[in-house]
Amino acid sequence: MDIHHNFSIFMFMILALFTPNAYSRYTSKNLSKLADYNLSLLSSSSIDEGTNWAVLVAGSRGYGNYRHQSDICHAYQILKRGGLKDDNIIVFMYDDIADNEENPRKGTIINNPKGEDVYKGVPKDYTGEDLTTSNLLGVILGNKTAINRGSGKVVNSGPNDRIFIYYSDHGSPGVLTMPNDDDLYAKDFIDTLKKKHEMGTYKSMVIYVEACEAGSIFEGLLKEEWNIYVTTASNADESSWATYCPGFDPSPPPEFQTCLGDLYSVAWMEDSELHNTQSETLKKQYQVVKKRTAAGGEHGSHVMEYGYTSIGTELLSNYLGSSASYSTQLINHNNLQVLSSINVQQHDADILYLKQKVLRAPEGSIKRKEAQKELDAALSHRQNIDTTFKQIGKSLFGDVRGYETIQAVRSSGLPIVDDWDCFKTLVETYKTHCGKLSTYGKKHMREFANMCNAGVDQSQFSKVVSQVCSNNNLNLIT
Repeated sequence: MDIHHNFSIFMFMILALFTPNAYSRYTSKNLSKLADYNLSLLSSSSIDEGTNWAVLVAGSRGYGNYRHQSDICHAYQILKRGGLKDDNIIVFMYDDIADNEENPRKGTIINNPKGEDVYKGVPKDYTGEDLTTSNLLGVILGNKTAINRGSGKVVNSGPNDRIFIYYSDHGSPGVLTMPNDDDLYAKDFIDTLKKKHEMGTYKSMVIYVEACEAGSIFEGLLKEEWNIYVTTASNADESSWATYCPGFDPSPPPEFQTCLGDLYSVAWMEDSELHNTQSETLKKQYQVVKKRTAAGGEHGSHVMEYGYTSIGTELLSNYLGSSASYSTQLINHNNLQVLSSINVQQHDADILYLKQKVLRAPEGSIKRKEAQKELDAALSHRQNIDTTFKQIGKSLFGDVRGYETIQAVRSSGLPIVDDWDCFKTLVETYKTHCGKLSTYGKKHMREFANMCNAGVDQSQFSKVVSQVCSNNNLNLIT
């Protein structure tokens, strides 16, 4: 029974007092009981509206990945100004950027060239070694017993509550990257969302994901009936893009040697600050972000939506809070040329950072030599990784089309793999013989999935990968 219905009943009661025929069917005692009942419902309307919750996740570490923690901190400021309480905002970030020796503005983080500090006040819920997949899934489920260290905050939501989840980091087919070689597989994330739905502890949920191949996390897996609406920075088979990068337009302040943000992420956040969240819908923001993210042509990606898309008709304020107090921010963002940015692929952004370290070090200095050595090692590692997977593909499926076979992309609507246990097993088998996968190495995750889809088993894969990796120096870069 909603508040409008309650009001109708209340008005009927008033009319009844002045309508003889109606009054004859009510005693003063009955009218009193009816009034008490409806006033009770009206007073509980704030409970029916529920609580807003938010989970913000930056899944990387290291100054070269500045942009991911910057994204998350910016999102926190939007939610905080929107009226969400710190008790209901849970932040996962490694927290090694603000005070990093390479940060030219110690103790602060910015997310766009003209931006203010977004680091101030951000809760340190799960940082460093506490930023784990098990903690993240426990937080979403509201399961305090599953939490190991950290602040202990969880999404202690009820059936009338709304939940907003935002993730920013590297991704790969079927996987969202997390620090400490503790990645989040799509199947485990989806199973957690399913369990949350079965628990009946939310009214609706909105998820924004900034990552390469982000669509692969939800493609063919997320059910509409779970009342979850998702948008992603990329489809299941493309990179997402960094923006505000040195040497590109618009550039960060000259003292910065790394990208400040990610294109999809700054698109939704700057849109949230440019427009009133109490009048703009989720669907409208999706369309705005989709247009901006694709505006770069070959320097952009396809923003996607999944799940129960009807939630898109709801107002942004239902999840991000009210934008009534945003007026002080609008002036800064109105000056940005937001649709004309030139962007950088996520993996290329990592190399751009290393190249900037070389260029900014004094010529002939030990610092430049060390930076050049780091860059050369990263480039060599990438070449070795690519060669290794080509050799694995040829060993399994022949010289002619072996590598093409393991790179195949499934049709839209299908998950990347049918047997997720096989997928995980082959990944772990690879690690046993070749060492852990670097961030760049994880771009080959689709190959593991395709091997499983083609019927390759662990023993067959183990024999091949052991031989290939024993002959290659992978020069692993984490």
